[in-house]
Amino acid sequence: MLASLAIRDVVLIERLDLHFGPGLSVLTGETGAGKSILLDSLGLALGMRAESGLVRAGQKQASVTAAFQPPEGHPVFALMAEQGLEAEDELVLRRVVQADGKSRAFVNDQPVGVALLRRVAGLLVEVQGQNEQVGLADPARHAALLDAFGGLAGLRGSATSSFRAWRGAERALEAAREAVAAAMRDEEFLRHAVEELTKISPEEGEEESLARERQQLQQGERRAEAVASALSELQPRDRRGHGPASALRAASRALERVPALGELAQPILVALGQAQDSLAEAEQMLERIVAEVAPDPRRLEVLEDRLFGLRAAARKHGVAVAELPAHLAALRGRLAALDADTGRVAALERECATARAGYLAAGRALTEARREAATRLEAALARELPPLKLDRARAVIEVTPRDEAGWNAEGMDRVALLVSTNPGQAPGALDKVASGGELSRLMLALKVVLAAGSPVPTLVFDEVDAGIGGATAAAVGERLARVAEGLQVLVVTHSPQVAARGAHHWRVAKGVTAGRAETRVEPLLAGERQEEIARMLAGETVTEAARAAAASLLAGAA
Repeated sequence: MLASLAIRDVVLIERLDLHFGPGLSVLTGETGAGKSILLDSLGLALGMRAESGLVRAGQKQASVTAAFQPPEGHPVFALMAEQGLEAEDELVLRRVVQADGKSRAFVNDQPVGVALLRRVAGLLVEVQGQNEQVGLADPARHAALLDAFGGLAGLRGSATSSFRAWRGAERALEAAREAVAAAMRDEEFLRHAVEELTKISPEEGEEESLARERQQLQQGERRAEAVASALSELQPRDRRGHGPASALRAASRALERVPALGELAQPILVALGQAQDSLAEAEQMLERIVAEVAPDPRRLEVLEDRLFGLRAAARKHGVAVAELPAHLAALRGRLAALDADTGRVAALERECATARAGYLAAGRALTEARREAATRLEAALARELPPLKLDRARAVIEVTPRDEAGWNAEGMDRVALLVSTNPGQAPGALDKVASGGELSRLMLALKVVLAAGSPVPTLVFDEVDAGIGGATAAAVGERLARVAEGLQVLVVTHSPQVAARGAHHWRVAKGVTAGRAETRVEPLLAGERQEEIARMLAGETVTEAARAAAASLLAGAA
């Protein structure tokens, strides 16, 4: 409910703090006292249009703060969580308007956009006024109101969950179809790429292994060249057999042909013999090395062809060589997915058909229940309208089917509360066929019938009793009191019969302070209430008869 309202520098109000309780609260006062300013101020906090004219003359800004105490589990808490706003037991809406007309909005002191402020406020307050109706006049809310009246929460919930399941199945089916279509567009490329890479058959770590072996073979070639060069130095290099070995043999023979050298030549001959032996051994070792380490030229050629082929394939497919095996596997997977996705599409089509059938069943059950509830609601409204001087009015609850494109989580049909205020007049939208006073009383009748199912805890009526009096005004007051048994109701009234029904009573008056007009609001006690109601009955001069009538009204309302 609305717990308090703090107004600062709004038109004729300099500073005003009001605290509200449950039940029916009435605000009375003479015409022009400023009752409309109170409603404009509340509307400002609820997200209605801000204008520079609302700022009190000479002030830089105006502000209105409305504090609410929603019941536990109220939908407003879910909205707060969805928007990332901190939720507390007390919910505070605040609006600040600058003198240039610019405004700022806050929820629990957190800055928000006016649109979000309006959404939050819409879950907390409904305003039914002479010039503007917020709540029942909104066609988008009629289905929820009918469902609440008919106790159709279970059927509505089933339709909602079935609709979401159906839409989820449709999204999954569409995604699968798009995947198949994309794969089929690429099928020719995929098959060519898979065939090409399958021929190459890349292996994990193959590039590194080939590069390492290639390096080893290249190093082996250089070693073989060095050994061959060394061996060629030791072996004869021409037809006459000249070489290190022949040179050593020739030296030995030359020394042996000189007997006179005798013992002098002997050590030399031994050294030359040893040199020949060592040379022969070195030659044999070099020949063995050549035989053992000489690289296979064909192997290096094959290895380089393989390595360069892998690298060319990697460049063509835009991946690293090391990624070729995984890329090939992915391409094969995409090809395999063509068949798998085709089968999956068929399965999802079956799931989608089943989900649609489930929604159809839930939606039809909800439609039938709504039609039955609509008949009961029309009858209930028919009983409420005559006492409100609307005996010629007729309320019609239309439940009409939507095209499939219009099916939604609320069901398969459109619910509209229509009214005809005169015989022979076709029923029309609430705000199109009734005058301001008629519309407010129509709203009151609807609220009497629908109050039990209303998620909005606070209702505000502005002069719902306009243009009526006597028994009709008494009927209005009695119905406002009935609605207030379950909801908090605030009403601005000129009717003493309505004022007498209030559990709380404020008087709005205009005075002059320091040469400036100012609107004041004061709570009235029992004796003061009687005097105010007597004024409403008698006018400018309050008589004893008026006081007695006021006492009678208060006693009858107690």
